[in-house]
Amino acid sequence: MRTTLTIEEDVARQIRRRMVEKKLPLKQVVNEALRAGLAQTSKKEQVPSFRVEPYPMEFQPGINPDKLNQLVDELEVEDFLRKMSK
Repeated sequence: MRTTLTIEEDVARQIRRRMVEKKLPLKQVVNEALRAGLAQTSKKEQVPSFRVEPYPMEFQPGINPDKLNQLVDELEVEDFLRKMSK
């Protein structure tokens, strides 16, 4: 495939340096660099697998898990009243 690219000056210097070091043509240096960069990107996109191990959650005596929203409301009211009394 033929295409036109605008290569930034710092990248062009690195490409020229690599061409001299490896004695390779521009086309090969650019293709190798693109392959290496694309391979790293695809490795980063892979999400490592993990395992979740559940454990039983116990509430303190007197805490009803069915009424947790009510508890939160009561705590918010207490906090509001404390702030208003200052």
